[in-house]
Amino acid sequence: MNRRGFWIPILATLLLLAVAPLAAQQEPAEPPAGDEGGLAAATVIDEILEGEELLLSETGYTYDPGNRRDPFRSLIAGTRRVPTGPRPEGVAGMLIDEVILSGIFQTSQGFVAQVQSSERGKSYLIREGDQLLDGDVIAIVRGEVVFKQIVSDPTVIKPFREVVKKLNP
Repeated sequence: MNRRGFWIPILATLLLLAVAPLAAQQEPAEPPAGDEGGLAAATVIDEILEGEELLLSETGYTYDPGNRRDPFRSLIAGTRRVPTGPRPEGVAGMLIDEVILSGIFQTSQGFVAQVQSSERGKSYLIREGDQLLDGDVIAIVRGEVVFKQIVSDPTVIKPFREVVKKLNP
């Protein structure tokens, strides 16, 4: 006997055991003495209308995603959010994907990274906490810079990802 054939009698028995006590608890409704069906039907309709009014008077449904993705956001949406319009000058106008790491220097205040824009050819110095067009500089350590890039990907829980740019020796 296959697995499906094995479970069908067991599930049918459990269903009957669950329904039998409910059927035994219900008392049969007696029709009214004078009006056999009209008055009973009117009370049933009134009960249905009261239930609908109660349902409509309640506030709307709210969704708490917790740590799950929002099921109402499109899965087809792009994974990178690029602000539209003219870009600001300097580091604030650079995308993390466009950044080329040129060097890392240790100063008395900590590490400083020298980066270039692949499109503009200019060189800039960045520190921890500096903001780029699509993210922030999280950490600068010996040999690498860690960025936090903001993404719009509904399949992931976090709305950002860490991008590590390493200094080539």
